[in-house]
Amino acid sequence: MMNEKILLVTGSSRGIGAATTILAANKGYSICLNYLNDEKSAFKVRDEILNLGAKCIAVRADVSNEHQVKKMFDDIDTQLGSITHLVNNVGILKQKMPLIDMDGERFQQVLLTNVMSHFYCSSEAIKRMSISRGGSGGSIVNVSSGASKSGSPFEYIDYAASKGAVDTFTTGLSKEVAADGIRVNCVRPGGIYTQLT
Repeated sequence: MMNEKILLVTGSSRGIGAATTILAANKGYSICLNYLNDEKSAFKVRDEILNLGAKCIAVRADVSNEHQVKKMFDDIDTQLGSITHLVNNVGILKQKMPLIDMDGERFQQVLLTNVMSHFYCSSEAIKRMSISRGGSGGSIVNVSSGASKSGSPFEYIDYAASKGAVDTFTTGLSKEVAADGIRVNCVRPGGIYTQLT
């Protein structure tokens, strides 16, 4: 039980998140699968993981909401144990358009979901993983995008800006928590065929 690997993947009812949970389950991780709206897909992935013989819970939570994130981590503590690995995968993408046609509400929602979710989930994970707080270390992976480098002009400048923030967040956080036994890395996928894109 001491070496049990407990993983939370945000936004994991489909796409990259779902594939990540299934791969991790095959490698012996206990999984918390997070979703917001697509319960049918989430339960389908959960059942696939359970059929692999791995532990898995599916938790509905809006990870851009601090209260819901705290509740989700309490659920993980109770049902699986103390988290050891986190993949901040959740992300939203709106309709293609140039910046001049976007409104502030859209831009704010993209930043809240794609950036603040990383802050809320990382903060809760670090409280549990940090050696200085009685944890045994761990790992955080943030999912960024090639858009953080291209800027996605005339399409998704808001999304690109949010992923640029994720890149910077990763750099700073990795230096901040390294001495506490926590690795923080970022992956920046290019084009991947999922329901999002």
